[in-house]
Amino acid sequence: MQRPATAPADSTRAIHHGDSFAEGTGTVMPPIYATSTFAHGNPGGFDYTRSGNPNFRILEAVLASVEQCAHATVFGSGVSAITAIASTLRQGDRVLCEENLYGCTVRLFEQVFAKFGVCTEWVDFTDAAALATIAERKPAMVWLESPTNPLLKVIDLEAVCTAARSAGVPVVVDNTFATALVQRPLALGATLSLTSTTKYINGHSDALGGAVCCDDPAWHQKMVFAQKALGLMPSPFDCWLITRGIKTLPLRLRQQMASAAAIADHLAAHPAVAWVRYPLRTDHPQHAVAQRQMRGGGAIVTLGLNANRDLAYAVGKALRWFTMAESLGGVESLICHPATMTHAAVSVDVKEKLGISDGLVRLSVGCEDTADLIADLDQALSLLP
Repeated sequence: MQRPATAPADSTRAIHHGDSFAEGTGTVMPPIYATSTFAHGNPGGFDYTRSGNPNFRILEAVLASVEQCAHATVFGSGVSAITAIASTLRQGDRVLCEENLYGCTVRLFEQVFAKFGVCTEWVDFTDAAALATIAERKPAMVWLESPTNPLLKVIDLEAVCTAARSAGVPVVVDNTFATALVQRPLALGATLSLTSTTKYINGHSDALGGAVCCDDPAWHQKMVFAQKALGLMPSPFDCWLITRGIKTLPLRLRQQMASAAAIADHLAAHPAVAWVRYPLRTDHPQHAVAQRQMRGGGAIVTLGLNANRDLAYAVGKALRWFTMAESLGGVESLICHPATMTHAAVSVDVKEKLGISDGLVRLSVGCEDTADLIADLDQALSLLP
């Protein structure tokens, strides 16, 4: 009797990309299709790289497999992916956004799409009362991020998506901090799962990319249209790098999350640290939600230091294994000062309301030895009084 086939595990999905579009060569790793145009009538149906390239399709197939969804569309950056979704809105549309979003998302909505008549309202979606707001305000879209950047708020995605579905409202979830290996927004009811593939998916800080995953064919066609019509496509080379990078995503995340959890526990007892945020620590405000919807705590740790901006900068500059820099998710550890870096475009009043203070720092934990990272943090924090 033949045994039934079992679904492949995440590690297998991340490695096997399917068609390389290089028939006759036997290539294991697909080549880079560095071409702007294609001969008419080719079997793949390609014509011009702005509207499609083999490297796009290869990466899209891997991302859809890892996300376990029907469709994935790749873009030139995470912001390009955000732009593609926002471009489907019309003048007069209202978007209900989680109040703590990536600073560039805030800037796009408030300084770009606002000029075209798109209205943005900011809501604390960790407050249960926010669910009723969806039916009351009748938005065109709900925009979430979980865990959020940089405060690591964890939104109950299933609850929000259920309320939005009842109101006929699509939900976008920026899943960059978690990736599909830790959290699957589509399985929790989201319409679109957005990821900056620059970060964990690629993992080596050497390429820019973004992706939108979905199960709805109509939304998929909207994303393909935006990729072509707005010129939001990635480069074939970046897609090749990201396809290579995702193959080690499960291995990298395993090490990064183990170190992040150990660092969070260690720093929670440090006298220079006022508070620590890490989703799977019991002192996290949404710990129960994180346990229910996440398969790990991620690899970001946010700290409130007993320090002003100058002292927080001094800590960042004194580190050896953590580089003070923007971005996150690479094999190398980074430290960021959100108030003046990732969220510099957010107004002072809003930052104060959200709690993005001058003493707040965000750690992106890499793949270095855990003990080395802890020792590095200890020596830098010794600078604080």
